[in-house]
Amino acid sequence: MQSASSSAQVLELASTEWNLHEVVKALRHSREHAHNVRHKGRVRELPSREALGQIVQGLSAALFPTHYGRPDLSDESIDYYVGNTLNSTLVLLAEQVRRGLLYASDADPYVDPLADAALTDKANHITRVFASELPAIRALLVSDLQAAFNGDPAATSASEILLCYPGMAAIIHYRLAHGLYKLGAPLLARLISDIAHSRTGIDIHPGAEIGPAFFIDHGTGVVIGETTVIGQGVRLYQAVTLGAKRFPTDEEGQLVKGHARHPIVEDDVVIYAGATVLGRITVGKGSTIGGNVWLTHSVPPGSNVSQALNRHT
Repeated sequence: MQSASSSAQVLELASTEWNLHEVVKALRHSREHAHNVRHKGRVRELPSREALGQIVQGLSAALFPTHYGRPDLSDESIDYYVGNTLNSTLVLLAEQVRRGLLYASDADPYVDPLADAALTDKANHITRVFASELPAIRALLVSDLQAAFNGDPAATSASEILLCYPGMAAIIHYRLAHGLYKLGAPLLARLISDIAHSRTGIDIHPGAEIGPAFFIDHGTGVVIGETTVIGQGVRLYQAVTLGAKRFPTDEEGQLVKGHARHPIVEDDVVIYAGATVLGRITVGKGSTIGGNVWLTHSVPPGSNVSQALNRHT
């Protein structure tokens, strides 16, 4: 290990060699004054992407213990494993929720200790409610798992889907992120979604509403926007986009946030590879959208839309 004196010598040499004093000074000016991008103008303790990765892993292990946890679990040990895993994971989650709440808060807990206590209480409440919803989330995931098995002739077992299918991994991340999004932890939800995007190439906004028995086959390049509504039994293939057609602005030219701008996909719809569905349109129940179709208008239930024929029936 370097001594304090040798470290100081290295720093002094670097400062001379690279003119670090002036560079650091200029970077501070950029952060504090010229190009300040800090949310609400001050330094905040941000959620940790690394911690959220651990949290998703822990929650996945609690939901599917032998697939994402330990393969050697027995009937006698599995509940102890799930309980212990959930306890440690939820402690980590509560802290990340607190950081997310701090990010959005106008209060400064470094000045007002009561504000910090209130954020901690709210974070614990959100985490407690989220934990109570995990059985319902697992039920949705099992319906997604069954849809994948039924919808893919190459699938040989539920275990293969859980361990090998990127679409299933993306849906697990989405179901967890959506639960946090609804409970008032949107920043954490977006980070979890981005972890899934990085891992699978599938980009699902946690604000999207997706019903049970959802299946993404192959999946790379799938994009599902914030206000998308998807019914039950829907199947998507790779490179499908459910996006916005236009982005309205207000009187000052700023983008209007949060309005419904993505498609509604009703029950039992299949959308094949490369299709692009844009705007607040409705794809009627039981419709099939062919590969590479560019769709910007609603279609009634039972439609078959073909890119090759450029028409729907």
